[in-house]
Amino acid sequence: MASLRMQRIGAFVFLVAGLGVAAMPGMGQLPLPNPAATPAPNPLTDATATPGKVLLFNLEARFAKDVAERGGKAVVDWFAPDGVLLGNGQPPEVGKVAIAKTMTWTAAEYQLTWTPTDAMMGPSGDMGYTWGHFEGHSKDANGNPVSTSGRYMTIWRKEPDGEWKVVLDAGANEPAGSGDCCRLPGR
Repeated sequence: MASLRMQRIGAFVFLVAGLGVAAMPGMGQLPLPNPAATPAPNPLTDATATPGKVLLFNLEARFAKDVAERGGKAVVDWFAPDGVLLGNGQPPEVGKVAIAKTMTWTAAEYQLTWTPTDAMMGPSGDMGYTWGHFEGHSKDANGNPVSTSGRYMTIWRKEPDGEWKVVLDAGANEPAGSGDCCRLPGR
């Protein structure tokens, strides 16, 4: 009962980012996400919300809050010992020790935020995934602001001790001019 209450509280506290669809008439391609369009489903009012989905949204909210407060060290703490980090344009980091070597930034140096768009719990209830949008903000060597954004996917696993850990996290930056990605040359 307390666990369900905490999940509901976490879901209320957590702000869900928007996801819309930009149509591409005549292109014969799948629509692209448009984060500025309509808000993503609220896991408390979404007809597809299940206890597993709400749990995953709550895990993401706690993970994001911890990283906002503690930076890279918090990222490492959320990974399973055999976790895998697939960074954009970087070689895979396999295992918590390897991940820790890359997660040396502080929350003051780099602000990483993300919001899940959706989540799904597996049928056994011990693995699930979330996906959504991320943003990173820092400064270059001259003190100029640097921002990145993109999409991510996180796979969660319930460990033997009952704790949930990240077993795979992957992200891809949105390319510059991503709004133009699907135009045919010359149009």
